[in-house]
Amino acid sequence: MFDKIRQHVDILRERAGVPVRTPDEQAAVERAAQRLTLYHRPTCPFCIKVFIAMRRLDVPLLRRDISQDRAARDELVAGGGRQMVPCLRIDEDAGVRWLYESRDIIDYLEERFGPPDD
Repeated sequence: MFDKIRQHVDILRERAGVPVRTPDEQAAVERAAQRLTLYHRPTCPFCIKVFIAMRRLDVPLLRRDISQDRAARDELVAGGGRQMVPCLRIDEDAGVRWLYESRDIIDYLEERFGPPDD
C-alpha cells in the first residue's frame, strides 16, 4: 500500500515541477542538507516563503528559531553580522557563508536541489 501511495505522490510532485528522487538521490540531498542551517522566526512571512520552498524541493534543513533560542540568535549575529531572518548558514569546505534574503535563499536551494534544467 505504501508503494502505491508513494507512486501517487510522485506523480503529483512531477506535475508540480518538483524533483522526484530515488531513495539514494534523496539520501544524498539529506546528507548535503546537513551542512545547511536556516535561522528564522516562525511568523516571519519571508521565512514562510523559504519553508514552502524547502517543502516543495523536499530539502530537510535544520531550523533555528531566533525568537525562542537565544544561542541561535547570538550565533546569527556573531557569524552573519545581523539579526535579520531568514538567513541560511552554509558550511562549505572553504568556510561558512551566511546568505540573507528569502529570494536569494530560495534561488540557492532551487539551484542546488531542484530538477536539472533541460
